[in-house]
Amino acid sequence: MAKKTETKTEKIEREYIIPIRARGRAVPRYKKTPKAIKTIKEFLARHMKIKDRDLSKIKIDKYLNEQMWVRGIKRPPHKIKIKAIKEKDIVRVELVDYSDKLKFKKLREEKLKEKAEGGKKKKVAEKPQEIKTEEQKKEESEKKEEESEKKAALVEEGQMIGKASAKQMKHIVGGKKTQKTHPVRKALAK
Repeated sequence: MAKKTETKTEKIEREYIIPIRARGRAVPRYKKTPKAIKTIKEFLARHMKIKDRDLSKIKIDKYLNEQMWVRGIKRPPHKIKIKAIKEKDIVRVELVDYSDKLKFKKLREEKLKEKAEGGKKKKVAEKPQEIKTEEQKKEESEKKEEESEKKAALVEEGQMIGKASAKQMKHIVGGKKTQKTHPVRKALAK
């Protein structure tokens, strides 16, 4: 008997064009996209040699899922090109041909991720340099107190101006004129 020399850490990458239309004909219109996703998983379970054809071991990328759902539940694409990566028993599935909308979305998310990681690195680098003396801390606290006092003074002044204008309007002859809520119909006035 020949022994297999496949190791557990071996990584297998393959590209497939999966036909979805044939399997989608047999289901009602309102279930076509879920059936299309299940078809992708079944296809990969068969071709990537997953034990017991367990569909829970196949992980679909969010961009592939969005591409499948882009036209809604009733009209999934007829075929799709994917890249399957098998590590140990788990198969990760990624989309190969991105639409323009998904390309931009992916780039935007990558930029945000890089920006977040860059911010963390800067904070870690800045912490040792931020040792402050007691005098600097006192100055900063005094500045914050002054700013909060200025804001409170502005709020009080605004309230006082509002009260004064309301008092003045009250003493003007006529003040606020009341308007009728709705006009009376002429037919009823006769």
